[in-house]
Amino acid sequence: MIKVEFLGPIGKMPMEMEASTLADVSAKLKEDSTLIQWLDKCAVALNDTMVNDLSTRLKDGDRVSILPPVCGG
Repeated sequence: MIKVEFLGPIGKMPMEMEASTLADVSAKLKEDSTLIQWLDKCAVALNDTMVNDLSTRLKDGDRVSILPPVCGG
Protein backbone atom coordinates (compact mmCIF):
# COMPACT_ATOMS: atom_id res chain seq x y z
CA MET A 1 0.00 0.00 0.00
CA ILE A 2 1.28 3.47 -0.87
CA LYS A 3 0.07 6.86 0.30
CA VAL A 4 -0.75 9.67 -2.13
CA GLU A 5 -0.90 13.21 -0.77
CA PHE A 6 -2.14 16.32 -2.54
CA LEU A 7 -0.41 19.58 -1.66
CA GLY A 8 -1.45 23.21 -2.00
CA PRO A 9 -4.76 24.26 -3.50
CA ILE A 10 -5.75 20.82 -4.81
CA GLY A 11 -7.79 20.43 -1.64
CA LYS A 12 -8.04 16.65 -1.57
CA MET A 13 -7.44 14.42 1.42
CA PRO A 14 -4.56 11.91 1.24
CA MET A 15 -5.45 8.44 0.00
CA GLU A 16 -3.94 5.00 0.11
CA MET A 17 -3.85 2.61 -2.83
CA GLU A 18 -2.17 -0.44 -4.24
CA ALA A 19 0.21 0.50 -7.08
CA SER A 20 3.45 -0.95 -8.41
CA THR A 21 4.53 2.04 -10.54
CA LEU A 22 3.82 5.74 -10.86
CA ALA A 23 1.93 4.90 -14.06
CA ASP A 24 -0.51 2.87 -11.93
CA VAL A 25 -0.97 5.85 -9.62
CA SER A 26 -1.53 8.17 -12.58
CA ALA A 27 -4.15 5.87 -14.10
CA LYS A 28 -6.04 5.61 -10.80
CA LEU A 29 -5.93 9.36 -10.18
CA LYS A 30 -7.25 10.07 -13.68
CA GLU A 31 -10.42 8.18 -12.72
CA ASP A 32 -11.23 11.04 -10.30
CA SER A 33 -12.87 13.86 -12.25
CA THR A 34 -11.95 16.41 -9.55
CA LEU A 35 -8.24 15.81 -10.23
CA ILE A 36 -8.23 15.94 -14.04
CA GLN A 37 -7.60 19.71 -14.15
CA TRP A 38 -4.51 19.32 -11.93
CA LEU A 39 -2.68 16.21 -13.07
CA ASP A 40 -1.03 17.50 -16.26
CA LYS A 41 0.24 20.59 -14.45
CA CYS A 42 1.62 18.99 -11.30
CA ALA A 43 5.06 17.77 -10.33
CA VAL A 44 5.46 14.50 -8.47
CA ALA A 45 7.70 13.60 -5.55
CA LEU A 46 8.38 10.09 -4.28
CA ASN A 47 9.42 10.08 -0.63
CA ASP A 48 10.40 13.78 -0.94
CA THR A 49 12.48 13.29 -4.12
CA MET A 50 11.22 14.78 -7.38
CA VAL A 51 10.54 12.18 -10.10
CA ASN A 52 9.20 12.35 -13.64
CA ASP A 53 9.45 8.77 -14.92
CA LEU A 54 6.08 7.00 -14.79
CA SER A 55 7.85 3.63 -14.88
CA THR A 56 9.34 4.34 -11.43
CA ARG A 57 8.72 1.29 -9.24
CA LEU A 58 6.94 1.71 -5.92
CA LYS A 59 7.20 -0.34 -2.75
CA ASP A 60 4.95 -0.79 0.23
CA GLY A 61 4.99 2.31 2.44
CA ASP A 62 6.10 4.77 -0.27
CA ARG A 63 4.65 8.29 -0.22
CA VAL A 64 3.75 10.01 -3.48
CA SER A 65 3.20 13.77 -3.30
CA ILE A 66 1.29 15.63 -6.01
CA LEU A 67 2.65 19.17 -6.16
CA PRO A 68 0.67 21.84 -8.04
CA PRO A 69 2.47 24.72 -9.78
CA VAL A 70 3.05 27.75 -7.61
CA CYS A 71 3.98 31.32 -8.25
CA GLY A 72 5.48 33.84 -5.97
CA GLY A 73 7.91 36.58 -5.72
